[in-house]
Amino acid sequence: MNSLTIALRRARQAGFTLIELMVVLVIIGVLAALIVPNVLDRADDARATAAKTDVNNLMQALKLYRLDNQRYPTTEQGLQALVAKPATPPVPPNWKPYVEKLPNDPWGRPYQYLNPGVKGEIDVMSFGADGQPGGEGNNADIGSWQ
Repeated sequence: MNSLTIALRRARQAGFTLIELMVVLVIIGVLAALIVPNVLDRADDARATAAKTDVNNLMQALKLYRLDNQRYPTTEQGLQALVAKPATPPVPPNWKPYVEKLPNDPWGRPYQYLNPGVKGEIDVMSFGADGQPGGEGNNADIGSWQ
């Protein structure tokens, strides 16, 4: 055998067959089908955790507001009272900025505030993924009572 024949045989053996490529693609597809749902659930868990953290931070700012002004903001004054001094009565006597800006919940909507609260003295909450009160799973409300 000459060197040209040996080189041609090696070149034919170096590539993958269509069957081998299809088997690899099927394996990758099966792995993706098993992994992708777990990754998507993690994103929902991360949003819920971020909402809980935001609610806790807003509650801490509201407690500082109450320490300085002897009361929580009214529902009408809302969480905006943590960023800008309310002009509607009761005007807080010792107001200062408590947060730099109000965050939106992880789904892009503003957090809700009630004074008096339904589940506590005051309530700060996100309505979850669906933006509606109540719900279960990803659509469940996330609030200061939890």
